[in-house]
Amino acid sequence: MDRMDCRLTPPPSDRMHALDVDTLKLREEVFDYARRRMNYEPAPLDASRSPEELAALIPPTVTEAGLGGLPALKIFEDVLAPSCISVDNPGFLSFIPAAPTEAATLFDLIVSASSIYGGSWAEGAGAVYAENEVLTWLARETGLPAGAGGVFVQGGTLGNLSALVAARHTARMERERLGEPLPRRWAFACSAEAHSSLKSAARVMDVDIIPVPIGDSGKMRGPDVEETVSDWDGVFAVVATAGTTNFGIVDDLRSVGEVAHTNNAWFHVDGAYGLAGILAPSTRDLFDGVDQADSFIVDPHKWLFAPFDACALVYRNPSLAKAAHTQHAEYLDVLTETGDWNPSDYAYHLSRRPRGLPLWFSLATHGVGAYRDAVESNIQLARQIAAEIERRPGMALVRQPELSNVVFTRDGWSANDYAQWSNDLLRRDIAFVVPSSHLGQPNTRFSIVNPQTTFETLVKILDTMEKI
Repeated sequence: MDRMDCRLTPPPSDRMHALDVDTLKLREEVFDYARRRMNYEPAPLDASRSPEELAALIPPTVTEAGLGGLPALKIFEDVLAPSCISVDNPGFLSFIPAAPTEAATLFDLIVSASSIYGGSWAEGAGAVYAENEVLTWLARETGLPAGAGGVFVQGGTLGNLSALVAARHTARMERERLGEPLPRRWAFACSAEAHSSLKSAARVMDVDIIPVPIGDSGKMRGPDVEETVSDWDGVFAVVATAGTTNFGIVDDLRSVGEVAHTNNAWFHVDGAYGLAGILAPSTRDLFDGVDQADSFIVDPHKWLFAPFDACALVYRNPSLAKAAHTQHAEYLDVLTETGDWNPSDYAYHLSRRPRGLPLWFSLATHGVGAYRDAVESNIQLARQIAAEIERRPGMALVRQPELSNVVFTRDGWSANDYAQWSNDLLRRDIAFVVPSSHLGQPNTRFSIVNPQTTFETLVKILDTMEKI
């Protein structure tokens, strides 16, 4: 039979052999699919389908009897997977793509196969140890002191939320220690260009945001914060951005951090996309001042060549985060009272997979130097294609790239023109480049984080603009 028997009771002895054969057959087919997918050079771009199109192609799959493993795998390979755009294709240049190394992808398979719980030291000591090696390396790269550490969480949204929860808890505890009244409202300050996840965090936490206006440079600076925040009572944090999602702009981290600490506020750096740029020699100076951070995030699934999903959340003083996030219950006391390093204590979560292990394995395999080279190559490619855009009549940069995002326009194009061009690129299996906008004006952008993306690929995309 094709369908796996998933009953809780053991199958009759005369069926045991058949079950083993079917299980082994499915296992080998899954391994073969993984090999086929990883052998693509490059991965197929593919494209989305509508719900109606998928419903017409796929029979009901979640049924009482089930389909069986092999038919379900065939549906995934033939219909479901091709209905997803491959973020590791070199022509995927929208949003912030992902480009995991083969080592990271392979080890992601091992993490799933190993069935490791990554929430506590008692259950996952080896995995947690390896993850902590990576977090310590990231802390060292940013200049944080010995003892800094943290945890890998799902993504930047959860990382920012967890850091801000720790920041507010620390401020609250300090008020109580000093016998000072709590503010009428808590608030944090951030750039008006900051990531949308900060607005989401404010809603979840029921706190206010103080948006700091920025000038033409796109950078938030310390004087901007001082000028905007008229009353620091209740302002528990200032959030700087190390690489905005749209343009890749890095705030003036040093001056922002100094203002935050002068006013007894937590200094958090959202480096989900851009902080990886600290590895490149040509852009390392942009991150001057990140060593003042009380916390920062960086997403390995964005520009550190790891698979989805992983965000590294690092604290200068992890004990402050532990005080804010440790969950207490009778069944958890056996873990929380040991003094062990439990990843569940450092963010808003409890159960977790050790999602930092694929990055650990890739770093251990290739070395940090290879990562520096790969990030630097992306930055140089961004500068090269920016110069090409400037050279072409009818095209213009919105601003010079600071990291690896290149935002540009085609003269006379409306938002609808960009959308039609984008759809045509995907339909022709050339690239996935979606429209964007700035200050109400439409544009498009290349987000370059894949070492396999070439200058020739980008030039081919630009050529299609000129032919429309």
